[in-house]
Amino acid sequence: MTTLECVGLKYAYDKKTSVLKGVNATFEAEKMYAILGPSGCGKTTLLSLIGGLDEPTGGEIKLNGESINKNGLAYHRRHNVAFIFQSYNLIDYLTPFENVSLTSPLPPLPILEKVGLSGNEAGRNVLKLSGGQQQRVAIARALASDASILLADEPTGNLDEETAANIAALLKESAHYHKKCVIVVTHSAELAREADVVYGIKKGVLQNVEDFENGKRGKNKN
Repeated sequence: MTTLECVGLKYAYDKKTSVLKGVNATFEAEKMYAILGPSGCGKTTLLSLIGGLDEPTGGEIKLNGESINKNGLAYHRRHNVAFIFQSYNLIDYLTPFENVSLTSPLPPLPILEKVGLSGNEAGRNVLKLSGGQQQRVAIARALASDASILLADEPTGNLDEETAANIAALLKESAHYHKKCVIVVTHSAELAREADVVYGIKKGVLQNVEDFENGKRGKNKN
């Protein structure tokens, strides 16, 4: 079973502006996690570190007991992680069909249809799709991957309510049925309610949702 650990994880921009100040957390397979917090609190930074897109300035990340640096971050990104980027990061000269084909040998159309794209839309160049449709392609590409960890940055941000609910269900299915470790960064309370475990980032530290919400309420009372 996949177990991802953050041990004393720290990150600072230019080694001056501290964003993460010692994150300790364990993320397991078959669970969906949501991470809440205001813009600039370090949510996306934490996701980038877990995915091997950047290196921490302190602490380490372990996958199944071994540092993700053991085989190199490129290996970690290629073999262990699937991303849903807020900016989509699609290959813009390809179709949705072709983008999803890059991550899985399975037929891409069924998963594209699951996220609400038609066969006709799947055959268009992605630049001819709306932002919401491009986001669905990015989600389908990650869902099709056989990586054990799925990282999602605001995956429902540009979607209508019905489609967002459908995507939340697919993310839960990836965790519970496909036995992946799913970690979602979101501002959406609706999406967070679908998670098995909810965290918040406050003052550079990851907190369980009760402590995070109590801190917010305490601040609002002053």
